[in-house]
Amino acid sequence: MEAAGAGAATPSHASMVDTDDFDLSRLLNHRPRINVERQRSFDDRSLGDLYLSAMDGRGAGGYMDSYESMYSPGGGLRSLTGTPASSTRLSFEPHPLVGDAWDALRRSLVCFRGQPLGTIAAVDSSSGEVLNYDQVFVRDFVPSALAFLMNGEPEIVKNFLLKTLLLQGWEKRIDRFKLGEGAMPASFKVLKDPKRGVDTLAADFGESAIGRVAPADSGFWWIILLRAYTKSTGDHTLAETPECQKGIRLIMNQCLAEGFDTFPTLLCADGCCMIDRRMGVYGYPIEIQALFFMSLRCALLLLKPEAEGNKDIMERIVTRLHALSYHMRTYFWLDFHQLNDIYRFKTEEYSHTAVNKFNVIPESIPDWLFDFMPSRGGYFVGNVSPARMDFRWFALGNCVAILASLATPEQAGAIMDLIEERWEDLIGEMPLKICYPAIEGHEWQNVTGCDPKNTRWSYHNGGSWPALLFCCRPR
Repeated sequence: MEAAGAGAATPSHASMVDTDDFDLSRLLNHRPRINVERQRSFDDRSLGDLYLSAMDGRGAGGYMDSYESMYSPGGGLRSLTGTPASSTRLSFEPHPLVGDAWDALRRSLVCFRGQPLGTIAAVDSSSGEVLNYDQVFVRDFVPSALAFLMNGEPEIVKNFLLKTLLLQGWEKRIDRFKLGEGAMPASFKVLKDPKRGVDTLAADFGESAIGRVAPADSGFWWIILLRAYTKSTGDHTLAETPECQKGIRLIMNQCLAEGFDTFPTLLCADGCCMIDRRMGVYGYPIEIQALFFMSLRCALLLLKPEAEGNKDIMERIVTRLHALSYHMRTYFWLDFHQLNDIYRFKTEEYSHTAVNKFNVIPESIPDWLFDFMPSRGGYFVGNVSPARMDFRWFALGNCVAILASLATPEQAGAIMDLIEERWEDLIGEMPLKICYPAIEGHEWQNVTGCDPKNTRWSYHNGGSWPALLFCCRPR
């Protein structure tokens, strides 16, 4: 591509910004630029209205009604993704593979004291034999939980929510360090004592995980799943119990705690989310920020305004949502026009009026990006921090950004346009690539530490994850 060639021809001692005669926008078809300021799907007014509706004495029920009227145009029965729900559960003939999938899913169920509690991570689809793991991973159970809810089996999800909430109350230590009260486990397993006939739970908060990293996403997934359960069943009693209200507050307190951060995004370690091995996602990964945003919105709906301590939490949530949505839509968003701006960035700007606020060096733009970025489309980059922008595409973070309305309507359409334009790269024969592109060579050695499981196009390094299709929402 011409843009890549221009970058390669620039002398090593010269900055790309010196090539003023070259403008990437010449390659565009004069399409209108996405305006993140005017188009906001979760804007200041709507956030304020939501919060005030909770404070005006109508209680949680009125609060929910306000939310639904604002974000479900047309009213009526709607699904979690905002599309009209079917009047009958089986209004079409399912594919035969659906039955096989349900059989495999049920064989993966783990029971605790006679009650189904969750699904284990890996099961052989033909024999039902447990492969490698006997753990119920919080993040991995979410797609299964949504399937159980849609199939009219909410008790399995309710058991899971209650048991993981119970585990949150355990003392959590790694060596001599105590984790925060709000931390949720990455996984747990059921220990059976056949002699005594007793089942016990054993949780992992990171002390047994590879790399000893605590999960930053488990609490977010728990809140999101609690909201999905409440929405699907219409049962608000579970979420309104003092135990669940306290669990939400603990998670929110841990995430909203004040520190030395200058950004509204959450600072995370490598391996703290679905990509739970070293893959260079340390800092402010898009997956965590999108889940954080979604859990903030869900928590705002689940918390009872009249409960002790909730009013202050809700005010802090609204404030954080304002800042987080602006930050993500402004600094994480990348389309062809923004790429052109970054290509021409000046560096070392020391002032409040700096355009290049993160001091991103134009020479750090990878060559593959010029061929990958179409004139129609865009996405949220993987990470933004001082002097570092991870331009890789991460599927889960971008899809959740659409589901949570972190992406504006225009940005959501641009993400789907990008997937359509780069279908072979991002979907391929076996959907869905977890990230793109895969890293290899010296970069793979430096980023992953020579991880043999994350060689190029494997596992977290550009591997195919059909399970991610659960979060893909058609336009």
